[in-house]
Amino acid sequence: MKEGVWNFFAPIYERAMKSQKSIYDYIYKEISAAASAKNVLELATGPGMIAKHIASSAKSVTATDFAPKMIEAAKKGSVPDNVSFEVADATNLRYENDSFDLVVIANALHIIPEPEKALAEIDRVLKASGTLIAPNFIEREKGKKNLWQKILSLVGIKFAHEWTKEEYKTFLSDHGWQVTKSHVCKGRIDLLYAECKRIK
Repeated sequence: MKEGVWNFFAPIYERAMKSQKSIYDYIYKEISAAASAKNVLELATGPGMIAKHIASSAKSVTATDFAPKMIEAAKKGSVPDNVSFEVADATNLRYENDSFDLVVIANALHIIPEPEKALAEIDRVLKASGTLIAPNFIEREKGKKNLWQKILSLVGIKFAHEWTKEEYKTFLSDHGWQVTKSHVCKGRIDLLYAECKRIK
């Protein structure tokens, strides 16, 4: 996915996601609980919706995106004191090893051409006892796009990977992550909430 597409959509992204309010309400609640008193790294923060919602629970939130315009949008409005926004590439992070208690990457692995590189970087910067939360859009039925997915493709938002629920869980498992908690959130495009620990 090219940076320019996300820079273009940055000003309207949050408004567009209001149609998925029930999904976001669910993941805000779940991530807030998991983030309690923790140092959190969020990858692909977009306009900072998750970071701002979980800030009151977390010790600190470092929220990143590879599109500078998304970070500009995230910095607008009220930003909690314990949240910082930075431009960063999820597949090539500058943070030290074992830096974070919790890493969040929501609705992003499916648009990254080589998502296994992002998972490897997450493994590196996450503490040994840490948790990965990776909610992601999924297909209800393999190979069948709904109307909303077709519209997104027409405006330039294309998925590099189109996983069903089981395929997504298998992808995570194949790259070292055990899904310890999951829930399918129904919406225009369904989302699988996935909370993970390293496979020992």
